[in-house]
Amino acid sequence: MLDAEILMTGLQLGESPRWHDERLWLSDWGAQTILAVDLAGRSETIAHVQAFPFSIAFDANGQLFVVAMSRVLRRAADGTLVPHADLGALSTRPWNEIVIDGSGNAYVNNIGFDFPGGEFAPGIVALVRPDGTVRQVADGVAFPNGMVITADNRTLILAESYGNCLTAFDIAADGSLSNRRVWAAMPDAYPDGICLDAEGAIWFADVPNRSCTRVRQGGTVLDRVSIDRGCFACMLGGPEGRTLFLVANEWNGPDQIGEAAGTGRVLTVRAPAPAAGWP
Repeated sequence: MLDAEILMTGLQLGESPRWHDERLWLSDWGAQTILAVDLAGRSETIAHVQAFPFSIAFDANGQLFVVAMSRVLRRAADGTLVPHADLGALSTRPWNEIVIDGSGNAYVNNIGFDFPGGEFAPGIVALVRPDGTVRQVADGVAFPNGMVITADNRTLILAESYGNCLTAFDIAADGSLSNRRVWAAMPDAYPDGICLDAEGAIWFADVPNRSCTRVRQGGTVLDRVSIDRGCFACMLGGPEGRTLFLVANEWNGPDQIGEAAGTGRVLTVRAPAPAAGWP
């Protein structure tokens, strides 16, 4: 069991952490802001986003992309967020997580139903090409959440929060996804945000179980961090790639989102292996 230390407090509802340019970048859904925080806990507001929820990712050139409602935005040279792609023709349901491969292809998932309060329906995954064109590349995913792409850009792994598993796809040269398979079945877990380490293991955040768990392909649990509130997302970074960042919030269910305001934290843990592809 690993112990966590507090890096940052006071988030309204933190999500989508990404390590970039020596800082942790993340979304604060409640405050509708994108923040960056250094290892001393000093934070900066990068942008305001009129959306809920929204997630972020960086491409290989360090450009920031943001999923906001049914659009993908990119950060221009002057710091403003400008339109990059429109996802609305594929689904009007909430769009969720984004990940970008080494060629600039972005994958964005859609949960498939109105959350909170809507009747469950499976979600989809969309491909957004560098020119902004979009197409659906997967369906039938049970509340898709965090995603990672392996260092060789050949495999996409996705958390199915309502499927209690991590699911893998092969990535074709044209960005298509195929050969869907269960990467790890976790019958008592609800994987949310995920990150991949250099040993091929995945850390997954788990809100109901108030934990972040490291698992290898096939489902063997290697490590676990238990905390006092729901763990929404995780990311490896830091100067050696061995700092595991946890984004956690008080959580009593989606009907009480407003009651969680201000309880969000960023926690850190010394990880046993660095981030995938490090340095």
